[in-house]
Amino acid sequence: MINSRMKGFFPVMAIALAGVASPAMAADEAETTKAIDVEVTLAGFSDYRFRGLSLSGIDPAFQPEIVVTHESGIYGSIWGSNVSDNGGDDIEVDLIAGIARDIGNVTVDVNATYYLYPGAGSTNYIEFIGNVSTPVGPGSVGLTVAYAPSQSNIGNQDNVYFALDGSVPIGGTPLTLTGSFGFEDGAFGDSKKDWSLGFTADVAGFTLGAAYVDTAHASNFGRIAKAGAVFSISRTF
Repeated sequence: MINSRMKGFFPVMAIALAGVASPAMAADEAETTKAIDVEVTLAGFSDYRFRGLSLSGIDPAFQPEIVVTHESGIYGSIWGSNVSDNGGDDIEVDLIAGIARDIGNVTVDVNATYYLYPGAGSTNYIEFIGNVSTPVGPGSVGLTVAYAPSQSNIGNQDNVYFALDGSVPIGGTPLTLTGSFGFEDGAFGDSKKDWSLGFTADVAGFTLGAAYVDTAHASNFGRIAKAGAVFSISRTF
């Protein structure tokens, strides 16, 4: 499932083990099968970067999320973060509804995301996001397209964003190398580029991360915002 706020493009992978099971074991497995799955993730970031730009004033951000997924692939989630200088309560809440399905070895995920800013309703807006991802060797690559139609809260102008991301585990270590490159044009960017390069590691049930994030104008490569390193820690229950 996608998360538009650089909550990462981390695919959920299921591994089926085939074998001979006793009737009692099969009954136990049937009883534990759930049509609806609920996950809670608690995450902390040294800086909340959205498509290369800091939305927390280069300050730390706490980002909890609740995801409810049906066995059909339909899901809904609520995600939140502290932000800076939004003219309200300095809180962002993303309400997301979508569906993710596997087609062969390709995962397709589409959703609608409503960005809600309590106390600053004049900045709320909706965006439609699609992502396709597939394994490549031991790693994976993904392509994301996000489109925000023209709305009064974003200056009656539309916005489009494209991003290519990839990850590959580093053999013999708990590390996974990650990278992304994005292009944005419209209400939120004038031919803007952003990119990141970093790694994640699973340690004692936690996911640790570190990445270098930067932005630039597409035409002259002039920097749009201060580049920096972003560190993170998260755990999913």
